[in-house]
Parts: sequence; C-alpha cells; structure tokens
Amino acid sequence: MNRDIFFQHIRRDPFSGSMTPSQVAGINALLDAWNEALDVRWLAYVLATVFHETAARMQPVREGLAKNDAQARRILSKYPYAAPDPATGQAYYGRGHVQLTWAKNYKALGEALGLGDELYRNPDRALEPLLSARILFAGMTNGLYTGKKLADYFNGRKDDPIGARRIVNGTDRAALIASYYHAFHSAISADEPVAGTVGSNVLSENERTTPAPRYPEEVKPLTQSRTIQAQTVAATGTAGATATEMVGDTLTQAQDAAGQLAMYLDIAKWLFVLLIVAGIGWTVWCRVQDNKKGIR
Repeated sequence: MNRDIFFQHIRRDPFSGSMTPSQVAGINALLDAWNEALDVRWLAYVLATVFHETAARMQPVREGLAKNDAQARRILSKYPYAAPDPATGQAYYGRGHVQLTWAKNYKALGEALGLGDELYRNPDRALEPLLSARILFAGMTNGLYTGKKLADYFNGRKDDPIGARRIVNGTDRAALIASYYHAFHSAISADEPVAGTVGSNVLSENERTTPAPRYPEEVKPLTQSRTIQAQTVAATGTAGATATEMVGDTLTQAQDAAGQLAMYLDIAKWLFVLLIVAGIGWTVWCRVQDNKKGIR
C-alpha cells in the first residue's frame, strides 16, 4: 500500500476533505501495528469501525469522549460498570479504539494479550495507542468481543461488510459503517493519486511520521456514545468469549432495567390505590353530610 496515495483518498472520503495531524498519527499507528499478510478487507473494516467508534478521531477515547477519568465516572455514574471496583478502586467504563467495559473483560483481554492482570489493575492502559490497537486487532480477528470474527465475513466465499458489524455490536449502524469500509478499502487498493490533486495534497514526511497530540477532546451527549463491550464482550480467560457469558451480561443489564421499571410501576400502583381510597373516603364523607342535613 502506498501511504501517500492512501491518505489522499481517505482525506477526500470518509474525512470530507481535511484531516488533523492527530487523525493522521492515529491511522499511521494502526497501519504500523497491522499484519500486512492479512486480508486487506479486514484492515479496511477495522479502520471503518475505528472511524465510527471514535467519532473520526482515530485515537483511543474514553466513553462519552470524556476528557479524564473523573469526568467519565461522573457522566457514567448510573451505569454499574462505571462503579469503583472494590478490589482496585478502578472504574471499568469504555476505553480504547473500540470501547472495552466491565472488569472481567479487562482481565480477559489482558490475559489474552499476555499481560496478566495488568490491564485490570491499570485500565487506563487501554488508552495507550499501541496497546489499544493490540486489543482492537485481537478482538476483531479472534472473535473476542462477540464470538464473531473478521474471517466470518471476509473470506474466499464472502464479502459482507454489513453483517460484519456483529463482530462488535450487533447490527447498530451497520450500513453506515459499511460505507466507511468501502471508502477505506478503495483507498488501500488505490495505486493512483486522487484525480486533480496537486503536490500540496501529498503528505509531507513530517505529517506522515511525527506523532501528534491527541485530537482536541470534546464531550458529546452520552446517548450518542457507544458502550460496545458492556453488552457484547464475554470473558473466558485467555480463550476469549463465549455465547453463554455474553448473554449473561445482556440479561443482567436487562434485569436491572426491568427492576427499575417494576419499581416505578409499583409506585404508580400505590398512588392509584391511594387515589381510589381517597375517592371512596370523599364519597362516604359527602353522603354522611347529606344524611345529617336530611336528619335536621
């Protein structure tokens, strides 16, 4: 792959004409860590996923695009996975290129990468670009997120960028991410510059190789962020994920939601009963008063 040509193409699509140094640095870090012997379609889909999950930053991010740990804990306080772990005091909200959540998943991915409990003890390490890239590649190539992997959707018989969304998060925004995939795949495969470009559109050596500061942080509404692993990663030690544990995580969250709903319904039920009792009491009182007037 010619990186100058590649960056010319992605600068146009999907980056809509311009890129920051941090975006360039983030993509270069992913390209440097990628195994070039693997299917280029896999790389294209990985880049498309990162483009979507990081809001085009192409750098590891905290869930909700929080600026720091304190802010992430505050905006995610109602989520059980963001509560401090009794053993470590750490909060296991989403971090990375594709967000990793829940303490047991930090343990599992750390063990799968040969880190022991280091990732569990220091979850912010998932924000390190190289380690985040290793988590990303291991998760998507080995099926450690949902049990689905890149080879299931891109192989000699299949080319399914829409179905590939199941590697990370069911079918959420599948068609949109597939459109990013096509842009990245075209850029990877391109051997000619973008038509009509001039020398200034070719990356300089400095832009191509100099690490840039993180893309300026901004906070987006929590409802727009994705907590990918909260619902889909299931830990199985070094072996990866199992469907049983994945379903268990999902059911646990569903049960929490059902419990809250039941509480609200219970309160509503008692309020309804009180209204009925009050209505009956008022009716009885009125009749008593009418009877008294009749006796007089």
